[in-house]
Amino acid sequence: MCGTSPNNEQSRQAVPLLPGERLDDLQCGGYRLIQRGDAFRFGTDSVLLADFAAPRAHTRAVDLGCGTGAVAMLMAAHQPLAQIDAVEIQSDVADMARRSVLLNGLQTRLRVFAADMRAAHDLLGYGGYDLAVCNPPYGREGATLLSQNEGVRLARHECGLTPAGVAESAARLLKNGGRLCVVFPAPRALEMMRAMEDARLAPKRIRTVHGMSGRAPKFVLIDAVKGGGSGLHWLPPLVLREADGSFSAEWRRIYRCPS
Repeated sequence: MCGTSPNNEQSRQAVPLLPGERLDDLQCGGYRLIQRGDAFRFGTDSVLLADFAAPRAHTRAVDLGCGTGAVAMLMAAHQPLAQIDAVEIQSDVADMARRSVLLNGLQTRLRVFAADMRAAHDLLGYGGYDLAVCNPPYGREGATLLSQNEGVRLARHECGLTPAGVAESAARLLKNGGRLCVVFPAPRALEMMRAMEDARLAPKRIRTVHGMSGRAPKFVLIDAVKGGGSGLHWLPPLVLREADGSFSAEWRRIYRCPS
């Protein structure tokens, strides 16, 4: 998916895998991710969010609800000069992310904290970040059938973490002018944008994500700026597949596929 990171080979460490865990290839920089088959695993939405957020050199970023760390590690691969913190409420999942950091030699650039994102400011302080990213639970509380698996339930269903909770958490951590980037179901886009505005995060860029051209969007990617003014910039729709089922040129760009 992208080239190998030039400076992490000597800092990679052998780490243990616990029962039920496996190594998945992130297909970027030679990085691998520790995951479990019975827990929520990263997908295309994580890859799209890391590309959309596009941290710049020397950006200080935070991944809220990082899971096993896919978005944070992809951002670290895309921008070697970024410093990234990641917060995950499930301690066992945060432990997998920490071990993946060591496995990939990212310990000088990426830190993982086991904490509720809504209290992350107590650990990380107020107003210190240029960028926050979040791939929040998609299922509205009370509106979807809850998974019996606790890890999957927390990752997929709100369980008390609403769009307002995401936006308020990010607003506490971001500098004035800092950005919050999220991926969220298209039918609920207005909920997320309202929550952002209530937290003084002005939606500035939005991109709809479509399985195929001519179909309704499945997701939206939203970029909001703390203390930003009005005015929403609509980016070209992101179409994942062509009519014949093959991956689109934009999908291939995002996945860093050879042309």
